[in-house]
Amino acid sequence: MSPDHPDTSVTSGEDHWLRPSPEEHIGWDVDVLYGPWPRHHRDTTLAEVRDHLSRSPVAGALALSTRGPLYDDAEGNAETLRDLAGCPELLPVGTADVRDALTAEDRLDELAAAGVRFLRLFTTEQAAEPGFPGYRHTVRLALERGLVLLHDGDPRRFGPPLMGLGAQVVFLDLHAYLLADFLLMAREEPGFKATTRMLSGPDSIERAVGTVGPRHLVFGSRTPFMDLSPQTLKLRYADLTPDERAAIATKNVEELLA
Repeated sequence: MSPDHPDTSVTSGEDHWLRPSPEEHIGWDVDVLYGPWPRHHRDTTLAEVRDHLSRSPVAGALALSTRGPLYDDAEGNAETLRDLAGCPELLPVGTADVRDALTAEDRLDELAAAGVRFLRLFTTEQAAEPGFPGYRHTVRLALERGLVLLHDGDPRRFGPPLMGLGAQVVFLDLHAYLLADFLLMAREEPGFKATTRMLSGPDSIERAVGTVGPRHLVFGSRTPFMDLSPQTLKLRYADLTPDERAAIATKNVEELLA
């Protein structure tokens, strides 16, 4: 191509990364919240979150109202189910207050009756430890009902007590520095998964896929408290095959929903 007739089909290097790419398509984001949250100066309404997602490469998400973990689990679950009934792109996630685990059985029965498949545990906000009776009781009840756990906190602390139980667990806070310990557990636990959100090392995603395969990773953004773009770009530029990328972005969550 001559200098007088530049090839306009090639996107300039300056803005190529700004343009959406098929490699950024996300079928399911497992980490979406709406409502008030400590340390943030404003509430983010469900309408705002939906608008934000609609302008992103994310097609669907698992979401819940923050009323559940922060104020009242029963009212929060009811609010989530009520609000998301008119949101076809969002699936409701339930929660239970491990500080009052005597009520957990009622909460989990209500969620099961409503067809909810995911239970999100907020151990950081509720100051729960892996050995606390309330935590162990809530987890046992959830697994008996076949719920998938969306789990915050350090996987090195909460992962070992969940091993050997046949649990389906998505760890939401796996940092790149903790990756090796998670991979050691994932080798033994087919149900252990983690989000890509904090895998910020230059080859963290590739290392995980190369060690245990793509089935142990899913996409989670922590919308609206984290920017979506770095998360989708990270998956876009990871050195993955199309099938590996599709598993992380969509298919692994679809298997949990089956």
